[in-house]
Amino acid sequence: IQDAHLSCQSPTKWSSVSSADSPEKSASGAGTRNLPFQFCLQQALRMKAAGILTLIGCLVTGAESKIYTRCKLAKIFSRAGLDNYWGFSLGNWICMAYYESGYNTTAQRVLDDGSIDYGIFQINSFTWCRHGKLQENNHCHVACSALITDDLTDAIICARKIVKETRGMNYWQGWKKHCEGRDLSDWKKGCEVS
Repeated sequence: IQDAHLSCQSPTKWSSVSSADSPEKSASGAGTRNLPFQFCLQQALRMKAAGILTLIGCLVTGAESKIYTRCKLAKIFSRAGLDNYWGFSLGNWICMAYYESGYNTTAQRVLDDGSIDYGIFQINSFTWCRHGKLQENNHCHVACSALITDDLTDAIICARKIVKETRGMNYWQGWKKHCEGRDLSDWKKGCEVS
């Protein structure tokens, strides 16, 4: 961008190009003296716009995406009252979140039926949240986009509703495969939670 900008700063250099020197000629045969400068300026503006859009994309992604640590989540989950909610220890919640999303707040997975699993608990758009593209039930009364933010309040409220309405944590395949029936006390070890 800088090189393009520098070469476009002196239009007098480009205006000194004669019609004989320029490979571009108008229909009348006269040289198009401003074409190199105009082309250069257009290219510089396009490059600058692309750079700005890329920068904005990086800033937005960086601002929204967060991967929590195990202990940070343990504290958040504990404060939210998840420990022993419906008889499931804190270790169950931490283990489930790890195997569902890797503690990534912006994790999304598109399923074969076109629905999408969202956020740290991978909550599905068809049944539990409002995505807007499918006929949805939206049992949690929340937009799916609210489940992929750093603020886990909506995700936790919805996950509690899932456990209550489905009578357990069997909704989550990650929990069933990796956490169910195991000693999960190590998941909160060293995290300063009771």
